[in-house]
Amino acid sequence: MDALIIAAGFGSRLSELSPSKPLTPIAGIPLLELGARQAKAAGARRVVVVTGHEADRIEAFLPDLSARAGIPVVPERISDWSKPNGYSVMAGAAAIDGDFLLMMADHIFAAPILQGLAGQGGADRGVTLAVDRRIMSPLIDPDDATWVRVDQAGRILAIGKTIPEYDVVDCGAFLATPELPAAIGAAIAAGKSGSLSDGMQWLADRGRAATWDIGDHEIDSWWIDVDDPRAHALAEVETPLRLKAIYS
Repeated sequence: MDALIIAAGFGSRLSELSPSKPLTPIAGIPLLELGARQAKAAGARRVVVVTGHEADRIEAFLPDLSARAGIPVVPERISDWSKPNGYSVMAGAAAIDGDFLLMMADHIFAAPILQGLAGQGGADRGVTLAVDRRIMSPLIDPDDATWVRVDQAGRILAIGKTIPEYDVVDCGAFLATPELPAAIGAAIAAGKSGSLSDGMQWLADRGRAATWDIGDHEIDSWWIDVDDPRAHALAEVETPLRLKAIYS
């Protein structure tokens, strides 16, 4: 199984700290390197990185990253990185055969999250999203979070940043099948903007979008979205403690 890391956006909320969000260090290790190492620990055999903003810098970084992490890391450049993130998913998925772990370059996870998610596939779903029921966690930015409403079986009913009712928060990690990029394309054809959430909602409307609850264990279910200076400061302190194997 491959992993797909989305690293194409501008990252405006973190730009005061770094011109390239994926290359922003957390306690000395760039976010993108943390992602590649986490993907390998979850069982990925190759990492595809979708580049856009600062593509030359990021792509030049990948060969050394691959050597350090011990896993092939290859770029897939998107021509217009200003488009919604679903376009990045479609571009990266075109370079992958079969199912894949989908990750955002600015998310960091305790190892059990990705490892557990990787085992959640099944013929009854086109995608499985890692979700957190601790919606009041201080690590979550409510103004930027993607919220999810689920049914009793954990199937997604609605997903988005502005949905009025929700039960859980999107952790930014997915076990995707080829149905997901196809769903994004179908949503675009139907007049949607082309966000990842558009594709997720398209699958949800057809009963093909499942969730996996990461639980509430303090260590095993830790994660953070490093999207602004506040989150960066938290990650600087907590990540080395949570990801000891990567920092050792």
